This record gives sequence, C-alpha cells and structure tokens, in this order.
Amino acid sequence: MRASVSSGLVAAVVLLAGVSVGLAHHAGGVEIGDLETGGVVGQLFKELPVDADLVAIEAGGLKMWYPDVTILDLKVRPGRPVVFKITNKTSVERGFLMTADGVFEAPTVLKAQVVLKPGESKYIGVPLSDLLYATQGSTLVYRDHLNPGSASGKLLMIR
Repeated sequence: MRASVSSGLVAAVVLLAGVSVGLAHHAGGVEIGDLETGGVVGQLFKELPVDADLVAIEAGGLKMWYPDVTILDLKVRPGRPVVFKITNKTSVERGFLMTADGVFEAPTVLKAQVVLKPGESKYIGVPLSDLLYATQGSTLVYRDHLNPGSASGKLLMIR
C-alpha cells in the first residue's frame, strides 16, 4: 500500500512538471541579452546570424523603430532560433516592445520588452518553434513602449 501511494505521488509530480513546461512553451521562449554573454537554446548570440536589425531613430520629431516593416522569410532559412538586434541611436532612453498580440495584453503570447540606453544594443532570441507556435498569424508588432505616441513597426513572416 505504501509503495502505491508514493508511486502515485511521483506520477502526480511528474504530471505537474510536464504541465508547467507546457505553459512556459505557450508563453514563447524569448531571451534578451548582450552579444558576448547572451544566448538562446544553448547557442550564444555571437554564434548566430542576425535575422533583423532594428534601430531606434528620431526623424522630424517623430520617434520610431526603423525599418517600420521587416520581412522574415522562414521558408528559406534553417530551423535555428530567430535573432533580432535592437539598437538605440538616439540621445535618450528608448523602449522596445515586440509582441504578436495587437493589444499587448494576452499573457500567453510571445512578448519581448526592454529599455535601451542611448547607443546601447541588445539581442533578442526566440526558438523558431516558439515563434511559430506563439504567433497565430504571421505578424509581430514592435513599438517604443516608453513613448506611446511613437510610430509602430511590423515584422511580417513568410511561412
């Protein structure tokens, strides 16, 4: 009787552990870091090619991330993680928020958020499987969350 109770507890713990892993996958495995020390799924950012280079600029008083539209063709690239380089080329702190959720609210959607100092660059890595799973459509939206009136951009993915 004791052995079956402890076996049941072990099975319950294993089952719960599997559920938490599943929830983490649903949220998207976004990793943010520096070129030398950051990485995603066991690969350093410096070992991976950059798929999109996004730059915070100010033009004519308008704060924006450039380019405002980026196309990522997933059909012609290997299954490696997707890497974005984001750089603040302005003289003030800039925010970067990228998500698949148009209203920026769903807790299970892919979301990357960071604040960059003037001249600073960061890398965002997302496992390809998480990117495809967490984005129901083919679009990610990015904007400066510190400046709500700033122009937003879109990453269009060809699947």
